[in-house]
Amino acid sequence: MAQAQEASEGSRLPSFDAYFETIQLRKKLPHSLQETLTAAFARIPVSSFPQVPGGKVIEIMADTSITNAVKILSECNIMSAPVNNPDAGSGTSTDWKDRYLGIIDYAAIILWVLESAELAAVALSASSATAAGLGAGAVGALGALALGTTGPVAVAGITVAAVGAAVAGGVATDKGAGKDAPTAADKLGEDFYKIILKEEPFKSTTVRSILRSYRWAPFLPVATDGSMLTVMLLLSKYRLRNVPVIEPGNPDMKNFITQSAVIQGLEGCKGRDWFDCIAARPISDLGLPFMSSSEVISIQSDELILEAFKRMRDNQIGGLPVLEGPQMKIIGNVSIRDIRHLLLKPELFSNFRQLTVRDFMNTVVSTTPDSSRLMPPITCRMESTLGSVIHILASKSVHRIYVVADHKEDEVVGVITLRDVISCFIYEPPNHLDSYFGFSPKEMLNQ
Repeated sequence: MAQAQEASEGSRLPSFDAYFETIQLRKKLPHSLQETLTAAFARIPVSSFPQVPGGKVIEIMADTSITNAVKILSECNIMSAPVNNPDAGSGTSTDWKDRYLGIIDYAAIILWVLESAELAAVALSASSATAAGLGAGAVGALGALALGTTGPVAVAGITVAAVGAAVAGGVATDKGAGKDAPTAADKLGEDFYKIILKEEPFKSTTVRSILRSYRWAPFLPVATDGSMLTVMLLLSKYRLRNVPVIEPGNPDMKNFITQSAVIQGLEGCKGRDWFDCIAARPISDLGLPFMSSSEVISIQSDELILEAFKRMRDNQIGGLPVLEGPQMKIIGNVSIRDIRHLLLKPELFSNFRQLTVRDFMNTVVSTTPDSSRLMPPITCRMESTLGSVIHILASKSVHRIYVVADHKEDEVVGVITLRDVISCFIYEPPNHLDSYFGFSPKEMLNQ
């Protein structure tokens, strides 16, 4: 039976029960139909789910640098990958916990980049420490106070002394020791990339060093003999974006099921009576969108791109609609995976601290061959059917679709995510996951 690694102490996820109960109350489906669907998914073994493209799960070694990890994710067109422990060796252990350390994704990388940006900023100013007349003791104290060294910073390999030295220049202002890291970071240009990509300790920061402190959710695999209902519950109610699949007695990963893959699977069910019955219904019959216009977290086109990534980080979401003007017209979308452009194309974003969302989008569109599918405002209407929404999500390989008002095509009134769509097809039988795992995933994920 699959077991879970402990969640990081900083993990905070919203109430799973509240989300799922709201869905069940809003769905206008006969209870008998929901019972039939749930029972059907419970009978489908995980081993029957299609393999990842190529038949082999892409893994990233724990000693891989963050920059190279981004390259792997980008080149393979994936959002995340399991992290393989090189210290485990070939060995004879059949326990997956010896082989895998967790999952690296764009969410973790964004957290690291945002924090490293502040550190790199003050490091660039360190040369003025002597001119500021600050002693080593004061520098160390100010550094620790400004950035802290007990959390992810320390995990990333930055010591108290290193932080203090980095902050030294950042605190030298006309008013004395009053300049903080964000202020220093605002003056960054292309030198940021020289620091974060070419200088220590940033250049050598590995996937292993940030894995536990920056991840959003634990590594929670299911076995090949488990049910697809278990997988779908983890990907919907429990908000995991991917579920590793292992074979009992074998440490190698057999599959890696994502929310997108499940949506693709549902799209492939067209023509089957049970699917067509639900797919023909308008999204309002399923209670969609679950998130109303007042709850949609967005970004204005004239706001900074780093603010967009911070907003995703703070709200633990994967994308934002880009709005413009007093009418809040949707003009595009920025997703969590777009952080790769800042790291892989530094020559295009040398002024990234002052870069607006609109300028960022325009630069990406003008320099990327497949830009037509990068950040378009993909929308639907309240009368759209669930089947049409699934088709758009699957065919365009996007993670969310924005619902626009019937009378105003560009006014956002809600958002539908992959998680929401998967939730439409199932409910959770009493104690289903507790019985499967032998413990309560809810308690672990809510830590």
